[in-house]
Amino acid sequence: MRILVTGGAGFIGSHLVDRLAGDGHEVAVADDLSSGDERNLSGSGAALHRLDVTTPAFADLAGAWRPEVVCHLAAQISVRASVTDPLQDARVNVLGTANVLEAARLSGARKVVFASSVAVYGIPAALPVQADARFDPRSPYAAAKICGETYLRTYRALHGLDFTTLTLANAYGPRQRPAGEAGVVAIFAAALLRGEPTRVFGDGMQTRDYVYVGDVVDAFVRTCGERGGGCRFNIGTGISTSDIELHSLIAEAAGAAPSEPTYAPRRPGDLPAMAVDPVPAHDDLGWVPDTSLRDGIKATVDWLRRQGR
Repeated sequence: MRILVTGGAGFIGSHLVDRLAGDGHEVAVADDLSSGDERNLSGSGAALHRLDVTTPAFADLAGAWRPEVVCHLAAQISVRASVTDPLQDARVNVLGTANVLEAARLSGARKVVFASSVAVYGIPAALPVQADARFDPRSPYAAAKICGETYLRTYRALHGLDFTTLTLANAYGPRQRPAGEAGVVAIFAAALLRGEPTRVFGDGMQTRDYVYVGDVVDAFVRTCGERGGGCRFNIGTGISTSDIELHSLIAEAAGAAPSEPTYAPRRPGDLPAMAVDPVPAHDDLGWVPDTSLRDGIKATVDWLRRQGR
């Protein structure tokens, strides 16, 4: 199968490229390297095309390469940045998605697999959140992801371009960058390995659903075929973990002395609690999150240690 991965030099994207190439698929990557790293693709054999998915160059690439499936992971991923600069967030996450879909249609692609976010659910009425729960965006980032999902349904109805939406919980694992606001596992781990102070926003009781990158990749691979057409699936564990619990697990894996993090005010757009119901993904795709949080954190810490971070 010929598969084009946008954002394929990034954290999740590069793991997906490795898996697809290892499974024998022909893979191309579109990434502007604004947050991705070309070194993540070393050994994959995938061709890297350095370009912005919002530009006509992406349509040229898709037209020349003619993929069967496009896995669309390229995005502006910072909730805080979307609050500060909503126009830039919309340029990448709305116009970029529309451009990817139009390029996929014109190139004759069969399907687009789209990476959405649990941010679309806002403050849930109950946990774990069901895949058919109503949207409640609390940030421009969430609004843009909802817009992307709407475009997917429109293109399927209008042009017959199939899609699957994967609504991702908090993914973590090797290659996640310990910088910025995203990727709290990598941020905590890198700081603890260096013996630096860590910081929690809010009272430490904010909870998230953490899912290992290898399990996320498996969900993408399963939806590149015929399964899941026209559907959206929650990709998470259904387990809520507080910031304080997470900090303790990472400190244990890093071999850091027990210490309390510092506390800062909760940031605009942050949500107090999240966990998603993965049962439909299991029933329809045969997908299960196999990696425990403890094992995934150990793998992440070990990778960061090897990188000297």
